[in-house]
Amino acid sequence: MALTPDDVTRLAGLARIELTADETATLAPQLEVILDAVASVSKVATAEVPPTSHALPLVNAFRPDEVKPSMPAEEALAMAPRAEQNRFRVPRILDQEAQG
Repeated sequence: MALTPDDVTRLAGLARIELTADETATLAPQLEVILDAVASVSKVATAEVPPTSHALPLVNAFRPDEVKPSMPAEEALAMAPRAEQNRFRVPRILDQEAQG
C-alpha cells in the first residue's frame, strides 16, 4: 500500500500531531514499511492457533490472603498528624464539586 504525504497529513490530523512538510515526507515511506509488515502478519495461517492473552502461562506467585496479627490501630495512628474514628485524617485534595 503506497502512502502519500497527504495520507500522512490526514493521519497526523486525526492523531492531533503537528508535522512539518519535511517530517511528512520522511514519515510516508517509513509508515509504508510498517504497514507492509503488519499486512504480512495477516498472511500467517492462524486458524489452528488458540487465542492467548500472554505468551507464557501465568501462575499466581503470591500467597493466599490470610488474616494475620498486625500492628494495633492505636500504635499505627500514634504518630499521625491527625486521626479520626480510628483512621488517618488527611487534607482534602478535591473540591466539594468534584466529589460529585
